[in-house]
Amino acid sequence: MIRLGTKYQHLVHGTGCGCLSPVLQQASRRLDEFSRRSFLAGLGAAAVTGMMPGRSFAQAPASKLLLSKVRLFDGKSDKLRAGVQVLIEGNRIASVDATNSAPPSDATVIDCGDRVLMPGMIDAHWHTLYAAVPLAVIATGDPGFVFSASTAEAERTLMRGFTTVRDLGSPVFSFKQAIDSGVIPGPRIFPSGAMITTSGGHGDLRMPSEIPPDSGRLSVSELVGAAAIADSVGDLKQRVREQLLQGASQVKIVGGGGVSSPRSPLDMSTFSEEELRAAIDVARDWNTYATVHAYAPNTVQRAVAAGAACIEHAHLMDEETARIMADKEVWLSTQPFLSTEDVAQQTGPSAERMLQVFAGTPRIYELVRKHGIKTAWGSDVLFSPEITPRQGIMLTHLSNWYTNAETLRVATSVNAELLALSNLRNPYPGKLGIIEEGALADMLVVDGNPLEDIRLIEDPGKNLAVIVKDGKVHKNTL
Repeated sequence: MIRLGTKYQHLVHGTGCGCLSPVLQQASRRLDEFSRRSFLAGLGAAAVTGMMPGRSFAQAPASKLLLSKVRLFDGKSDKLRAGVQVLIEGNRIASVDATNSAPPSDATVIDCGDRVLMPGMIDAHWHTLYAAVPLAVIATGDPGFVFSASTAEAERTLMRGFTTVRDLGSPVFSFKQAIDSGVIPGPRIFPSGAMITTSGGHGDLRMPSEIPPDSGRLSVSELVGAAAIADSVGDLKQRVREQLLQGASQVKIVGGGGVSSPRSPLDMSTFSEEELRAAIDVARDWNTYATVHAYAPNTVQRAVAAGAACIEHAHLMDEETARIMADKEVWLSTQPFLSTEDVAQQTGPSAERMLQVFAGTPRIYELVRKHGIKTAWGSDVLFSPEITPRQGIMLTHLSNWYTNAETLRVATSVNAELLALSNLRNPYPGKLGIIEEGALADMLVVDGNPLEDIRLIEDPGKNLAVIVKDGKVHKNTL
């Protein structure tokens, strides 16, 4: 099942690349027996679990819900507003009231006891199906198990206070539908679908037996929707349109090499400027945007020249590149990777490239601050149920360069601005990341003041007293 997690395949290659291992070849052949339909059908197993008697994911939404006696962080301010109450009607915020007027007679009231109320957090770079699925599970080639493990992780993601994620590469469309319809609990998902790359680019993790394609036959990772390989402008446009056809809110184009693909070094570039522009134009025609995966300065600059709205990663960025991004007002979506504690175990070339990323993290944030680049935050946690609980810690890493208020704004209103670039392809029309009248009702009640101690976010089980998503109460310890 090496083809499943395109970003995780380095862990099955290792030093010297063990593609020819009989065990791995057997696992790959087993997965090859699964069609795309049977892979997605694995979601049914997870869905059945969610419908078992006695299993309840969220309280049924009251017609009106009042969160009273809160100190409000609205997602935009530097300070808290005391003596506030927030009324929710359906899935929207009906009012933010500082007069403490009497609650509506038909409202359910949660007395928050002067705790801090803040918007639900947003992770702008997440992999819903691959974040917590270890190699041992993936190698079984059992899609039902993959979806079951991802179902459990989706609920844990929500319970960490992340009410929205932007998925940057996985066959997540059916999974998103299951969450949106209430079959399973989890965050809102802004899906990209398959990451679109070239032969030899990041995400091309074909076995030697799959090269070259046999009569145009797709590789396993392409069949399951994890990656899409295109080597001509025509094919590239088709791959972009296919993701949008399935419901992508934005598309992800691979502009260069990556850490987890052992045969695609960080310094390489894939698509030409002309090709990138063609893909970006298709996204614009669909009234949304393309984000480009790129690390090296020349790769980032090529993407910017082609009209990319957002760059993912860019940890090798230099001064000139930062200046160009700021001048063009291009978004940067990056991750504060600091040490091996932040990533699953790496081997071989992937481990060496991860060291480059660690070294580049402080520099990239220095350039962000110096040039005023519009910057979103994401965790990009992959392939490890042991690492996913660090999602909040990855956010608090920002305190090395940001104030606590700035960190919370990045994870709420700033990330929401990036999501809004999806324009007419936005799957959740309405404001996210803020608490104001008319906004979507995603919010957290924190036991403590994260403006004073940002590390409260690191222990959500203890410090998140209430979690509301889409007007529904998913957790309430009050």
